[in-house]
Amino acid sequence: MATAPRLVFASHNPHKRDEVWAILEPLLPGWTSADLASASDFDVPPPVEDGVTFADNALVKARTACLATGLPAVADDSGLAVDVMGGAPGIFSALWSGVHGADEQNVRLLLAQLEDIPDAHRGAAFVCAAALVTPEGHEVVREGRMEGRIGREAAGGGGFGYDPIFIPAGYDVTAAELTAAQKNAISHRGKAFAALAARLAVL
Repeated sequence: MATAPRLVFASHNPHKRDEVWAILEPLLPGWTSADLASASDFDVPPPVEDGVTFADNALVKARTACLATGLPAVADDSGLAVDVMGGAPGIFSALWSGVHGADEQNVRLLLAQLEDIPDAHRGAAFVCAAALVTPEGHEVVREGRMEGRIGREAAGGGGFGYDPIFIPAGYDVTAAELTAAQKNAISHRGKAFAALAARLAVL
């Protein structure tokens, strides 16, 4: 990298890094895309996410990236909380089918588990905790939620994870059918990182 970035995003997922930058860019005047590095730009080892909440796991990831790079680090942990399932899959969202990040299998399993649940009881929310950790030891966490419900079948080619079966409140289409700008304006991740932006602006 020609110049040192201001911040590292503690993820190797390029989709998430691009989504976070799209959220932060209009909120951080004077920043460029080069100011937000990702864990894949450095030799950042994947941490053991042993927290019991989204906030715990976001902090674990941010601390690891900050320690490995010497830069301020941001991370998020997010997942789907289904009302009738007591908030599950929750922090186990990416592992719900037993294989980490197996989006299609996770979606199929969840739809099967909710098959007999009537529409009136299919409420759910995407939840995100965004964390900032600085080399000086400062730690900040902000959370965001996107309320909605679980559809009957997958639809849409955008987004990732459970987006194809999640219908945001006020919409008749899934999160995977929204444009990136529409999704970022209402998403759990958008709300969490927007709340964190004021702190990032003074880095």
